[in-house]
Amino acid sequence: MRYLSQLKNKNLSGKICLLRVDFNIENERETFRLYSSLPTIKFLLARGIKVVLLSHRGRPAKPDKKNSLKAVTPFLRSHLEKSIAFCPTFNFSKIKKLIQKSPPRSVFLLENMRFLEAEEHNGASLARKLATLGDFYVNDAFSVSHRLNASVTQLPKFLPSYAGLLLEKEITNLNRILKSQARPAVIILGGVKVRDKIGVIENFLPRVDHFLVGGVLANTFLKASGFDIDKSTFGADSLELAKKLLRSKKIVIPIDFVTQNKNILDIGPLTVGLFKNKLKSARTIFWNGPLGVFEKKKFARGSAEIARFISRSRAFSVIGGGETTRLIHNLKLEKRIGFLSTGGGAMLEYLSGKKLPGIQALK
Repeated sequence: MRYLSQLKNKNLSGKICLLRVDFNIENERETFRLYSSLPTIKFLLARGIKVVLLSHRGRPAKPDKKNSLKAVTPFLRSHLEKSIAFCPTFNFSKIKKLIQKSPPRSVFLLENMRFLEAEEHNGASLARKLATLGDFYVNDAFSVSHRLNASVTQLPKFLPSYAGLLLEKEITNLNRILKSQARPAVIILGGVKVRDKIGVIENFLPRVDHFLVGGVLANTFLKASGFDIDKSTFGADSLELAKKLLRSKKIVIPIDFVTQNKNILDIGPLTVGLFKNKLKSARTIFWNGPLGVFEKKKFARGSAEIARFISRSRAFSVIGGGETTRLIHNLKLEKRIGFLSTGGGAMLEYLSGKKLPGIQALK
């Protein structure tokens, strides 16, 4: 795979880069992914390159204002300190003329790629049209690299292609988790994506010392162990696998809970203490998925206490997933974590040993 960082000494002034980023934000206050894209954009602009930004936002059934990428232009204008040419329609010939007439270091933002059906259908014809706009392509959207989308997997077939600075950073840090020899190694898994997270446990079982589980995943293991979880949500299609995995003493399930209306909604204080005991000597920590319904203050204590404990640890830590990174930012702990990943599903698939099509397309 070729990396954009390898081009730092090349003369690329006036060239046009199609840069796939992830601006998939729910609202303008959600800036983590926007900030994460800035180093690659600035790298390109510093070399006199014209940058054409491609992204998606939400899962719109049809074009709508709610999912328009125009919402991110104020952020880009402020942090890049330059005007942003927003292209509200996909008139490729018009966009091409606009780009060609522009001076070096110009920035263009195309409208939400998912307003086009061919994007999620992985259409080669759309990728060909996009390719006419630029000289080379950079994928800096790790978080969608597990998707078969035209701007992720088809576009690299038609242009010289590179992994951006953020994508390179994601791969480097996740490979550090995959190949880490620094033991004890502890993986914390919570949230609701049971099947994806059980895949991570399967892949890491021989190489990790403890798996600390919370959320719907913990409910699934509790149910598999014969514990009465009452009305709590669990992954019914993962019960049999959970029963097999429970043969390993490495899987640590909650021993007390915070409940409401017969639903388990957070880990209890005894479990917080148990988890801290397993984490205190860790040298490698990976965490994806909150341990309770952290959006509600009374069910956020377990996740918050574990987050603060990790922030004081000397272990190398990687934390990812939209909800978990939001928790870290809410607690203002981002500077005390080894690496915060922009990926959720992509990160879980990568750590499960799957090959991501967006990364394979760059090879």
